[in-house]
Amino acid sequence: MTTHRIRVGIDVGGTFTDAVAVDATTLSLLGQVKVPTSHHHEDGVAHGIVEALDRLLQQVGRDPADVAFLAHGTTQATNALLEGDVATVGLIGIGTGPGAVLTRRLAALGRLELAPGKRLPLAYAHVADPDDTGAVRAAVEQVTAAGAEVLVATEPFAVDRPEGEQSVLEAARPAGLPMTAAHEITSLYGLHKRTRTAVVNAAILPRMLATADLVDASITKAGITAPLMVMRCDGGVMALDEMRRRPLLTVLSGPAAGVAGALMQERISEGVFLETGGTSTDISVVRRGKVAVRHATMLGKSSYLNALDVRTVGVGGGSMVRVDLPRGDDGRADQSSGGRARVTAVGPRSAHIAGLPYACFADPAELRDATLATVRPMPDDPADYAVLDAAGGRYALTMTCAANALGRVPEGDFARCDQEVAKAAIAPLAAALGVDVPTAAARILDAGAEQVKAVVDQVVRDYRLDADTAVLVGGGGGAATVTPHLAVLTGMEGRIARHNEVISPIGVALALVREQIERIIPGATQEQILAVRAEAEQAVVAQGAAADGVEVEVTVDPQTSTVRAIATGATELRTQDRSHSADDTERLAAAAASLKTDPDRVRVLAGTPAHTVYGTEVRRRLRAPRHPVRVVDADGVVRLHASDAQVAATTVGAAPELLGNLVREATSYGDGGVRAPALRLLLGSRIADLSGVLEPQPLLALARSEMRDRAADEPVVAVVEVRS
Repeated sequence: MTTHRIRVGIDVGGTFTDAVAVDATTLSLLGQVKVPTSHHHEDGVAHGIVEALDRLLQQVGRDPADVAFLAHGTTQATNALLEGDVATVGLIGIGTGPGAVLTRRLAALGRLELAPGKRLPLAYAHVADPDDTGAVRAAVEQVTAAGAEVLVATEPFAVDRPEGEQSVLEAARPAGLPMTAAHEITSLYGLHKRTRTAVVNAAILPRMLATADLVDASITKAGITAPLMVMRCDGGVMALDEMRRRPLLTVLSGPAAGVAGALMQERISEGVFLETGGTSTDISVVRRGKVAVRHATMLGKSSYLNALDVRTVGVGGGSMVRVDLPRGDDGRADQSSGGRARVTAVGPRSAHIAGLPYACFADPAELRDATLATVRPMPDDPADYAVLDAAGGRYALTMTCAANALGRVPEGDFARCDQEVAKAAIAPLAAALGVDVPTAAARILDAGAEQVKAVVDQVVRDYRLDADTAVLVGGGGGAATVTPHLAVLTGMEGRIARHNEVISPIGVALALVREQIERIIPGATQEQILAVRAEAEQAVVAQGAAADGVEVEVTVDPQTSTVRAIATGATELRTQDRSHSADDTERLAAAAASLKTDPDRVRVLAGTPAHTVYGTEVRRRLRAPRHPVRVVDADGVVRLHASDAQVAATTVGAAPELLGNLVREATSYGDGGVRAPALRLLLGSRIADLSGVLEPQPLLALARSEMRDRAADEPVVAVVEVRS
């Protein structure tokens, strides 16, 4: 029997550190452990990471040499900013004349509020000439005397002319402090925003460097030779050395781990991922097989940090029910007055905040003689949070109680309890409402899920998700308390992710190396676009990604002149076990279900060894027929869908001429300028997405670059969508 190597993912949470081992070939879960997060240990969270790793290897019976990939996600950077536990930043501004006025204003960054009563500690000094070594060293002495522990150099237009910032850092090197140049953090214009992003990055740099060094040393000592990676806030991972340079990329990476797990394990093509914990639900979007990312807001200001677009709702598995109880003349709750109570809301307070156990997890005897009452979880809260006073003490009524009472929590789920106990917990509330237990439980879930639904409806509109194919996927320990009921309310397909309680560390274990390069290039030529693409590709290869498997998505925004390349790749070429691949019938059924039509009306249009392209025709009165297309992989998962597309099969050798004709015929011209079609190529095991490029010539140049170094007779399939 062959023993495959393993991929290890570790998620460092505020309370617990979770670790999982995943088979590197089949991607199946082999083991999982949970240890308390070691905030107060002398080695900090690094101690918990190593402890979790040791216990995990013992559980699955593997040696350090069996670890092919190791990555961890941490909330350390986020917590440091939230708590104001950051280093003092020495900001050195550069410039003369008008430039000096702009940079001197950056001293006001010291007024940024990190936490109530805590501002960003910043010392500012100015140099007119970055090549004046004496002036630079005097500026460094000025900020270090003010307590600076890390340095940032910034200058107007350094994106195009970085020499000044580089000269300052070179002259400041003898000071021995960690340092960075603003242009190294982002290459986008906007002096104030660029510098603010660089300063926040620097503020967490010393603390993150210390943790990185401890984790690195501990992993090496344990005998693990696999590259150590760190979770990014955009759903990918980066090498430890890259984290040392840009620790800011780990901020907000907690929710990113969960959606990365859903994307890789559940193979979502189009949908909404809901990660539900005890107190809240994080909502994120997968569109056309990619997570939705945007510039994050930090410390109340926009930044150039590309992070997952996550919307958080204060509803989770432990969220307490809020009720309006009939009151007597003395203002106290009086259920004997003949009036009816009503459920008004769920949350935002949870049983955890109130310090109360869930009623549904009590022993039946402990709920004997239970009566309904209301409390204030926190002193300033309204006194309308429902509790049970029973023989065993006081218990909270929660979303988890309601979901179990309705039988919505599947066998073996983290949130599962005895359904009869859950019904007994809901019974006093049902009596006060004047309804039966299932109706009372449904009203609780309605009150909670409606809050989540409002945000889900908004993201569906924001990202124009395809209602025919979008699914709701629940993760987190509280997934069963929100997602199944939300599916009923929305009419969308819903399911709970496998191993939902450890979906975040699974996401860390399965995540791909990712890098994003952005450049502002007015009137970018195809050579400049290809150069940005190559830079992104080289960056992920430098971090350990296998060159043969790197995928690069390029977009060109003509309104902002921004050229953006996002490269992803695995640290080793993963060839999954295909013994359970879907057969032709299963793939056809998946395509037909996605197309919302009968399998008899679906045709195979083209294919490669990794993908099959299916299509149908939708006739419309007084309008040309529409030709929706679905691309299904070998596992029977829909990887791409197009609402109206043309499909052409060819070979790498013949593709340039064919693609030239297809792009020319499908390019539209109008008042908004030239708009090339959205083009995607099925090539080898990949789907190369070139839809972000609107100009025909750069589009064709990128297509050629995707096919370079491939055999002339290798099959390639083009999926072309005309833009409206």
